[in-house]
Amino acid sequence: MSDRTEDLEEFTPYLMNRIMARYNKGVDAALKEVGVSVAQMRALVVLADNGPCTISELSVLTVIKQSTLSRTLDTMEAAALIKRESRDGDSRYRLISLTKTGRAAYDAAWPAMLGMRDTMLNALSDDERATFNQLLLRIFYDIRHHEY
Repeated sequence: MSDRTEDLEEFTPYLMNRIMARYNKGVDAALKEVGVSVAQMRALVVLADNGPCTISELSVLTVIKQSTLSRTLDTMEAAALIKRESRDGDSRYRLISLTKTGRAAYDAAWPAMLGMRDTMLNALSDDERATFNQLLLRIFYDIRHHEY
């Protein structure tokens, strides 16, 4: 192994991307069994956790570009997983929320997310997992560009 590769493996953003790519690949396979894509699951999780959101808020919280998210939401709406309603009668602002079908899809798919998380963090003790999450949150709050 060259020094260049060793340096790259010590570059934190590179490691984070590699870890998340592997995690997402495993989640994708697990979610296919439930009939939900990774992008759809991200939206389901955010909506289940935060309640109704605008597409801008949802884009930030799901880490999906708004144009890609819009297509994902079209598919989700067609499958009756979400509904879009105008906000305070203003059609420019639409709130996106889960339907009963969307909540059921979330409930069916969430165990796959937990299972992949546990697989990813298997080498860490409970205390190490808690510390790891605390460190990630510190980094996240320091680097974030949005209030949510």
